[in-house]
Amino acid sequence: MEEELLLVDARGVASPVAPLLLAEAAPVIDGPTVSAEIQQEMIETQTRPQLLTSELLLDIVAARELADGLAQRHGARAIAVAMSPMRLRPHVTEDPRYATMIERYGLTARGTLVCGFHVHVGIDSREEGVAVLDRIRTWLPTLLALSANSPYFGGADTGHASYRFVAWHQWQSAGPTDVFGSVEAYDRFERFLVDTGVILDTGMLYLDARVSRKHPTVEVRVADVCLDARDAAMIAAIVRALVETAITEWRAGIAPAAVPSAALRLAEWQAALTGVTGSLPHPVTWREASAVDAVQALVAHTSAALEANGDLELVRRGVERVHESGGGAGRQRAAFARRGRMRDVVDLAVTATHEQSEDDGLVVA
Repeated sequence: MEEELLLVDARGVASPVAPLLLAEAAPVIDGPTVSAEIQQEMIETQTRPQLLTSELLLDIVAARELADGLAQRHGARAIAVAMSPMRLRPHVTEDPRYATMIERYGLTARGTLVCGFHVHVGIDSREEGVAVLDRIRTWLPTLLALSANSPYFGGADTGHASYRFVAWHQWQSAGPTDVFGSVEAYDRFERFLVDTGVILDTGMLYLDARVSRKHPTVEVRVADVCLDARDAAMIAAIVRALVETAITEWRAGIAPAAVPSAALRLAEWQAALTGVTGSLPHPVTWREASAVDAVQALVAHTSAALEANGDLELVRRGVERVHESGGGAGRQRAAFARRGRMRDVVDLAVTATHEQSEDDGLVVA
């Protein structure tokens, strides 16, 4: 799992201290790690591969505390919000690749500062990975709705639950894909896009989900970074269950749903607009439905895998928690509503990112 965290100073303003943090980060032998991202006001954390969601949650919290401990040495905090609630001016990390991107892509590269959440799930082969991509694509808009955690940007309410989605889709290749059907078709797709010359390489295939070139995994990239570490663990559990359910369907010869990518884009846009508080295209019927019904369908679809992994009750309780609070977006708006101060949103984020978590056996000391 990879979480991108925003670095803010004592005023709550995004602070370009990532190079200082990373220069002081000690080598890690066995534990979560941190690394640079395109903007100096953000830092990425990486957990270790885990089989148990309880162990993953411990890693999530440890990774956040690692980043925050380094940040505090420089008068900053690391917070799990997908966009900066306060006004900001990003500073690009010094790196040859990033320099090339700035030169070629202008303000899209210079000005985009978004914090996403990426979940890797192990696969046995690239054939299996492509089969998974074909079968999880219709469920990803609902996953986005569950994670929505960016209603504010630059001092204003955007009207969206996940404005990160809007900002991220300035990039050329971001979004869903059609059904591939085979590894050969997936490889042709990658080559076709790179050969256009519009993107630098396969690393710029910013798809909702992709077969990783670095790890033997499927990487699901559609979600906002989550305010609450427990929500991050819940979404990771759902992603793993989605992958396992897709593999089971593939082996049973069940074809993927023939939903066009244009419909998936509409569903994602709506999920980003309303999160879990409005309506969504139902991930099975593709008719308008409440977000509650869409999420229930997602849990039902993955319930066998969730139960086998020991995650079903965790996910049910997590979903209930998100519906009650409105998720990260709902909690941010509730914080602002009390006094009409954006600083209160940042203060909430500091507390929520680092609060100790306890959820029916998943205890973080």
